[in-house]
Amino acid sequence: MDHSYLSLEGKVALITGASRGIGKEIALVFADAGADVAISSRKLPDLEKVTEEVKKFGRKCLPVPAHARKVEEMKILVDRVVEVFGRIDILVNNAATNPAIGPIVGTEEKVYDHIMETNLKGYFMMSKFVGTLMVKQRSGNIINISSAGGVSPAEGLGPYCISKAGINMLTKALALELGPYNIRVNAIAPRIVKTSFSEALWTNEALMKKELEFVPLKRVAQPVEIARTALYLASTASDYMTGHVVVLNGGAFF
Repeated sequence: MDHSYLSLEGKVALITGASRGIGKEIALVFADAGADVAISSRKLPDLEKVTEEVKKFGRKCLPVPAHARKVEEMKILVDRVVEVFGRIDILVNNAATNPAIGPIVGTEEKVYDHIMETNLKGYFMMSKFVGTLMVKQRSGNIINISSAGGVSPAEGLGPYCISKAGINMLTKALALELGPYNIRVNAIAPRIVKTSFSEALWTNEALMKKELEFVPLKRVAQPVEIARTALYLASTASDYMTGHVVVLNGGAFF
């Protein structure tokens, strides 16, 4: 059976927040599917470790340190990728933060700003920079890693959920604007994924007991499961799909 519709051969992908967790798995899955990748996060040594793993698939990998809240660093990142590869076919916005757990009414303004600047403005600006390039190319694919919390709120994670809801609308608005240029934009909205980012959740026995009461599959997601969904969205297998938020929640009914 021909599985070329899942191939990323000849494509260049830029993945933010790629030094660990979901971003790292996406880089590895994309490389396995034939893409050359550029990866970013704040610390170069962490990126260099991922680069070595990517190269085992025989693909090129460009590690570029960049902070998701610093617009000037994001612009330099995009320029560097274009300088090395000449184009960007796929952008995966993944870098995110959640420095606080607690009620909205108890959230400090600086914490709110930190979350919004990283999660929402960061995605917005990266999409602006790369989207401008893709319009000139008359082709491209943007994948935003959102959260099920952007669809249904999670107690104690209000500001984070609000930022992710913004990402979902950013996805739909971009899909509307960029579709005529042969650019597709979709989002993946996982529930809890077993990464260091969400460790405070999946290591909490009381919370997980309550959580799995509502999840028919009776487990949290693995990073590679998110990465394989990203591969579907990045490939020609989903060529007529844009503006969608794919919720991966194990069948959870709230």
